[in-house]
Amino acid sequence: MIREEASEKRAPKTIASAADLVIVGGGLTGTCAAITAARAGVKVTLIQDRPVLGGNCSSEVRLWILGATSHMGNNNRWAREGGVIDEIMLENIYRNPDGNPLIFDTVLLEKVINEDNITLLLNTAVYDLDKNIESETITAVHAFCSQNSTKYTVTAPLFCDASGDGIVGFLSGAAFRMGAESAGEFGEKFAPDKAYGELLGHSMYFYSKDIGRPVKFIPPSYALQDITEIPRYKTFNPKDFGCRLWWLEYGGRLDTVHDTEKIKWELWKVVYGAWNYIKNSGEFPESENMTLEWVGTIPGKRESRRFEGDYLLKQQDIIEQKPFHDTVGFGGWSLDLHPADGVYSDQSGCNQWHSKGVYSIPYRCFYSKNINNLFIAGRIISATHVAFASTRVMATSAMGGQSVAIAAAIAKKHNCSPREVGEQHLQELQLELWRAGQYLPQTEIADPENLVEQAIEVSASSSLKLKELPGSEHWAVIEHSVAQMVPVHGKMPSVTVWVEALNDTALIVELRKSSKAFNHTPDITLETKSFNLKTGKHEIPLEWSAIFDEAGYAFVSFIKNPNIKIQYSEKRATGLLTVFNATNPAVSNYGKQEPAEDLGVDTFEFWCPQRRPGGRNLAFSFSEPIALFEPENLKNHHNRPISGANAWVADFNDAEPVVNIRWEAPVTISKIDISFDTDFDHPMENVIYVHPETVMPFCATDIEICNDKNEVIGKINDNHLSRRTINFDQPVQTQFLKIKVTNPNPHTPASLFQISCY
Repeated sequence: MIREEASEKRAPKTIASAADLVIVGGGLTGTCAAITAARAGVKVTLIQDRPVLGGNCSSEVRLWILGATSHMGNNNRWAREGGVIDEIMLENIYRNPDGNPLIFDTVLLEKVINEDNITLLLNTAVYDLDKNIESETITAVHAFCSQNSTKYTVTAPLFCDASGDGIVGFLSGAAFRMGAESAGEFGEKFAPDKAYGELLGHSMYFYSKDIGRPVKFIPPSYALQDITEIPRYKTFNPKDFGCRLWWLEYGGRLDTVHDTEKIKWELWKVVYGAWNYIKNSGEFPESENMTLEWVGTIPGKRESRRFEGDYLLKQQDIIEQKPFHDTVGFGGWSLDLHPADGVYSDQSGCNQWHSKGVYSIPYRCFYSKNINNLFIAGRIISATHVAFASTRVMATSAMGGQSVAIAAAIAKKHNCSPREVGEQHLQELQLELWRAGQYLPQTEIADPENLVEQAIEVSASSSLKLKELPGSEHWAVIEHSVAQMVPVHGKMPSVTVWVEALNDTALIVELRKSSKAFNHTPDITLETKSFNLKTGKHEIPLEWSAIFDEAGYAFVSFIKNPNIKIQYSEKRATGLLTVFNATNPAVSNYGKQEPAEDLGVDTFEFWCPQRRPGGRNLAFSFSEPIALFEPENLKNHHNRPISGANAWVADFNDAEPVVNIRWEAPVTISKIDISFDTDFDHPMENVIYVHPETVMPFCATDIEICNDKNEVIGKINDNHLSRRTINFDQPVQTQFLKIKVTNPNPHTPASLFQISCY
């Protein structure tokens, strides 16, 4: 029994603690940052004001995670973000291919609680902080958990604001912006005017289900009464649910921080009004047996504050794909602005313009320019309103969280500030990001500690000499122009394909490439050929004279013709892909991007792949084999196809492929890192989509490593991840490694991107 006498006032229970790094905000960005920092030996306190992790991708909001891949609707091939966010997406698709948001919650929570270096405080909101004004540093944050009525005071030398609204940056006095810059300030031609609005609003979603019997719906009194107040109301239907209704948006004319509760009530009004229309208007008899299963209780936020770093990313950096000396990540989502009036606007729900490829994000965008120990991550990084329209999406933000975490580990190691990491330890930062699986566009990486780079021999039992992909029974009409992407360096070999003319017609074939070898937008036509075909099947030889002076992808493009079928293959391989000049309205892809006015964006066509089980390669044969899949690729510094496959790929007929690494003298190995092909072209949306695979077809599932005495020293079994590490309790001495690689998929040869030994 507890009994206390009356008192004038009581203080809540208070727990004081210390960490190396305090991360405020447990959305996807903060979660990835915490996991990354913890694995780097940093003691982390992660403070999250909600009962679950994930923020907008949690079961409380249920927005799909997207980034540079953009639903496979742009020209950013193999662009899924690497590192911890990649690990999370792969784990989720392995466990949860049906996209259950509750299961995704468990994936995130498990990843965090498995790290001993993370102290997780859920349901805990930061409300104050202590600051050393003289040094312009934060010394502690104060937070309160309503569930256990406990106050927390956490001190640390480093802080990261990943809170979305930037509560730590705001309280600390960090410089920030809110709203939209004028077109004149940075010369951004896509900058909106006040009529369009300066802020993106919040959104709220609902889920429905058929329960097999009639169910009535009586709307609450606060539901929207007149559905015609929503100009797009006729697009409502019983099939759409969840974040397919992303355009249920409101709040862009309000203060998106302090008016959030007001915005939430308006969105509830819209959601229940929309469901009332679906159930009770008589327009949708198929909804008779449907009921509401879930409605969000908090809105998903898009925009509020943006904090100023030492560099402000702008529109031109994205469109021109500007290289930076301090690149620590990349983006690839479109410049995606929404009208401030949201669901009540008579304009399109979004205004999207894509770049021709992924763009770089510099490290200077990830820390405050005036608070000397504050990292900033997520949608609040240093960017203009227009650039933010692309960087704001969750996979891009999560990748930035990982960059911040590794910077924090380096700051701890060298006892320096976030700014000093970029000024004094940039190469170390970029190397550690690369080692963690990140892709840094247009950035050269050197890893002198990787023993594989010192090997005198990297060989294999076989390597793919791409001479042909045999035809299958699958023939398809060229409904949309289709191109086979093939890595080439040197003279383009002649290609033979097989087609069937359904009527007398002409086949037009173009050989294309990208104007930038690291892009995958086929904006340069090298040669064009035309063939007059009689009805029936034909073998078509295509002789090319083009020479690729630098490595890049050739697009052998067959122009749309509904009177022609072309033969496909069931064979797939790392670095090979077919793309189609089709449409994907979900990301404003209508086959070609053509701005009607000068908005500072490019005109170009979209050539995008199909999702499996579609997306087969074309059947073809080459006059000369393409030999760009050699084991030497295992020593390069890319973990995905870019201007080439960047992978060792075994021959299709090699039943037991093996990689051999030999040194001039015995070396001492403490760990081995291996990079696998988990199809970086696949966006792996965590909700709404149902995915046909739990393990990607290119992914080697089993590895066995033997030393120079033919003793097994390491194994990986049942792999489904992009990166795996074998750590040795005792360092291994050997002059030779024999690595057996197994991919059980009969249509896809074994492959690896990298092997690194330390």
